[in-house]
Amino acid sequence: MGRNTRKRRTSPATKAIAAAAALALGGGGLIWANFYASAHESHDDAWGGRTKAAGAQVATISCPDVGQKLTDVPGRARTEVDGELASLDRQITEAYQRLATTRDAQARDASFVQNSILGPLKDRRKVIFDRIRLEINRAGGTAPGDLDSLTSCTGSPAAGNQTTGGGQQNNGGQDNGGGQQGGGQNNGGMSGGQQQNNGGQAGNGPSAADFVDITKVQANVPAKPRRMRNASTGAFTTRCGVNANGNHNTDNVIVAPGVTNGAHHLHDYVGNQKVNAFSSNDTFLQGGTSCQNKNDLSAYYWPVVRVQDGTQDFDQNADGGGKEGNVGRILVAKQAQIKYVGNPTSKVVAMPQFLRIITGDAKAFTNGTANANAHWSCTGFENKVQLTDKYPICPRGSDVVRTFAFQSCWDGQNIDSANHRTHVAFADASGRCQNGFKAIPQLTMRLVYSVPQPVVRNGQVKNAYAVDGFPEQLHKAVTDHDDFIAVTRNGLANKIANCLNSGRMC
Repeated sequence: MGRNTRKRRTSPATKAIAAAAALALGGGGLIWANFYASAHESHDDAWGGRTKAAGAQVATISCPDVGQKLTDVPGRARTEVDGELASLDRQITEAYQRLATTRDAQARDASFVQNSILGPLKDRRKVIFDRIRLEINRAGGTAPGDLDSLTSCTGSPAAGNQTTGGGQQNNGGQDNGGGQQGGGQNNGGMSGGQQQNNGGQAGNGPSAADFVDITKVQANVPAKPRRMRNASTGAFTTRCGVNANGNHNTDNVIVAPGVTNGAHHLHDYVGNQKVNAFSSNDTFLQGGTSCQNKNDLSAYYWPVVRVQDGTQDFDQNADGGGKEGNVGRILVAKQAQIKYVGNPTSKVVAMPQFLRIITGDAKAFTNGTANANAHWSCTGFENKVQLTDKYPICPRGSDVVRTFAFQSCWDGQNIDSANHRTHVAFADASGRCQNGFKAIPQLTMRLVYSVPQPVVRNGQVKNAYAVDGFPEQLHKAVTDHDDFIAVTRNGLANKIANCLNSGRMC
């Protein structure tokens, strides 16, 4: 990881993104901000990311997530389709950046967003949809008949529950409980009206409304399912470090193989040390590992957390970094616990080699919370409070905690699926796998961070922190997610399953 800087002078590119993105959240230029004030300054301008919006104009762009609709893509077409889906992500990023840099034009012309941003974006998406349809049909599959109904994108305010300029209503403002076991929570929701301070250090979040004092949140952690007689009660811990060596990139080999910057945000990697957009199963076997158990070559990776205190990091002018609104000082977790646990109702089968699992949704703010699986808390509160769509403000002496509980049911056949989700599933509320799926060891991760305490005052937040994300997702807490590729040697997968099934702590 490169050295941090605290100087106020920034490159022209960074200034342009910061200033323009700031305007993305105000009313036609009636907004002010000082994004790069030093954290030690005591006057009001030092509140990095402080903005005042005069009205609720378009804050972000919401497009239907086509990839989740493509559940039946022939294997021969998947590489091409994944590449086209990555192109759609690039289009949205470019449209968002244009939204952020044209506030003066939008103030002069109420139809500017529709005519100059959303309309052309729809046309470009239609071209890619046609190519996706052709690739699927050419490989012997059948493309969904309603693809063209997904071409329209909408302009939405930060609350995510309104649209501008026609098109489809997005459901980013709904809270449907997460749609996954343990994925939702009952406090906060994603409503609360218009967010007036959504600037952040780079102008695209987070806002004061994205934070909550955890001491004021009611307990919301549900009881665990009752263990049955045939439960697998053991646990297997693998120690892989915290990415202290700064192994980062902005790729995502699961969703966008072969596409540089396919994630549009920076990842921490532990475990396998040779993971990038161009990695293959053969690469993984030769990648080496940061894990103490050298038979664990699995890839564990997640978006970095940054504190927006006026500083910048090594990627301030890079794709996926500052050029796409991911700014601030990268925080290295002080603890990273990776543990596999069993199933409360049955024995587990070993994870298959090269199994891919994504948990959570990097686009949950615009997609809605059906696949959200974010869990935020503080040390000392984890058994009482878990937050899905808010960042906790922890009391002094308490650290921020991110936890992930991955899908623990497998279809018994596939190591991946066209939408990277349907080959695995969460157990039901009782802990049982449904639809003929088999119970596998459940990967759980707990990341602990020492975070400067955010301070909210007069609707503004100082020392905000947030996960990296796609720029149009506005750094919302609900977009947190985690990725995993199972790679083991010398029978380790079976050893993990046997440990859990025998009730041992390994």
